[in-house]
Amino acid sequence: MSSNRDRISAFLEQGRELIGMIDLDRVESFVEILVDAWKRDNTVYLCGNGGSASSAQHMAADLFNCTKVEGKPGFRALSLNDNMPLVSALTNDEGWDRIYVSQLETWWQPGDVLLAISVHGGSGEDRAGPWSQNLVKACRYANENAGSSLALAGFDGGVMQEICDVCLTIPVDSTPLTEGLHPLLHHLITSLLHSRMQEL
Repeated sequence: MSSNRDRISAFLEQGRELIGMIDLDRVESFVEILVDAWKRDNTVYLCGNGGSASSAQHMAADLFNCTKVEGKPGFRALSLNDNMPLVSALTNDEGWDRIYVSQLETWWQPGDVLLAISVHGGSGEDRAGPWSQNLVKACRYANENAGSSLALAGFDGGVMQEICDVCLTIPVDSTPLTEGLHPLLHHLITSLLHSRMQEL
């Protein structure tokens, strides 16, 4: 019992420390890019792999539904990993690394935003090769096509820390802590975005 209590305390304490390390200036910049997209009536596309795919779906739903302001246009947000028949078809026909870029090539408009969620930020590899190259390619596509790229990452931020306009990184080498704290960030961002939309 005591060993479990120690592990619980250590996990929660590390979480508290990481929350205190969040870069507030980057959070504000992140939100302002989303506000600007809303002002232009542009779309924010979200994507992720594994647990981050469900985070992308959750955040897209909240950006769409929890930012509504009566009398004002809604926030356009769409998760690129929602349509599994399409994702599996693109994987089969074009390869896993193109499942997001292929969708963007059809739907993208100048001024749109790509928001990628990744534990490792597109760095590292395993038996399947380099991680999250589909996310990295999507971010680069946004940058190269008159748009913006945002990311939520962990570890050291990886490639996304280098190529995205703003990357909010949970600086810890832990998938559970990173995936656990990303929803905290997404709810913070959604709340701040809603407040800004009410002001404007």
